[in-house]
Amino acid sequence: MKALVIGLGSIARKHIAALRMLDPDVEIVALRSNPHASEEEGVKNAYTLAEAVGEKPDFVIVSTPTACHGDTIETALAIGVPLFIEKPLIHTLPEAERIATKIEKSGMLNYVACNLRFLECLRFLKERLADRDIRVNEVNSYCGSWLPGWRPGVDFRTVYSARPELGGGVHIDLIHEIDTLYWLFGMPDAVVRTFRNSSSLGIDAVDYANYCMSYPRFCASVVLNYYRRDYRRTLEIVCEDSTLMVDLARNMVRENGNVIFESSRTIADTYISQMEYFLQLIKSGSTTSFNTVADAVATLRMALG
Repeated sequence: MKALVIGLGSIARKHIAALRMLDPDVEIVALRSNPHASEEEGVKNAYTLAEAVGEKPDFVIVSTPTACHGDTIETALAIGVPLFIEKPLIHTLPEAERIATKIEKSGMLNYVACNLRFLECLRFLKERLADRDIRVNEVNSYCGSWLPGWRPGVDFRTVYSARPELGGGVHIDLIHEIDTLYWLFGMPDAVVRTFRNSSSLGIDAVDYANYCMSYPRFCASVVLNYYRRDYRRTLEIVCEDSTLMVDLARNMVRENGNVIFESSRTIADTYISQMEYFLQLIKSGSTTSFNTVADAVATLRMALG
């Protein structure tokens, strides 16, 4: 098996590590834009599209900064193999719609990475909501983390997350929370959004996002920020007869305060599960996934309007 990686940053390394866990013999080729790019152990560099095509990859991983996804996907489509696209599809809705249409017309298998769909506590929740006649009255999703601690030793102001021109901003970076609501409940009828960047971080990108999403029988609140030092990631489902609290950081679900599910696996493990799912799609000859570019556009509509 051979994978072509376009964009060899931190997230690409997570995908490569997952590939190697699943297939120690996997061949990794990276399409590099810089002819003086450093060599990565076990990764073969290609510097032109012709070189990349000549390597005959089985699929392409798109993991450039979000703002570069449009050009990167255009390049990847020219290779004519399945696409594994790091979330989000891109950082503007009109461009996302254009790119999605082009990918759909190609008929190529595509998957937009949202690894939290593979976290056991969320899968448990989805099954519980589907298997029981649960009346949901309110949903509250929260993710607060400390951006300066994401990449130790790197000035957080220089990374794409802090730079809107590269597609940064907590409303895009942490689109996982919005994707989870789309996955569990579908599209809301209406969304009210508040974006701010007035915190002590002093960055230009959005560092606080607040959403109120109206569904036919309940409202969902989503709060995201980059400045919380004590990491917290939760999803609360307030039902008619009980309250379900999902702690994503602990991979745990409580009902009325009592633990009803827990796993020792972490969010880091979801990268392996996600890649295993994608490889199975390729092996089976499937032409669709459970998070296609069309789904990614729907999530962006929720996030950006």
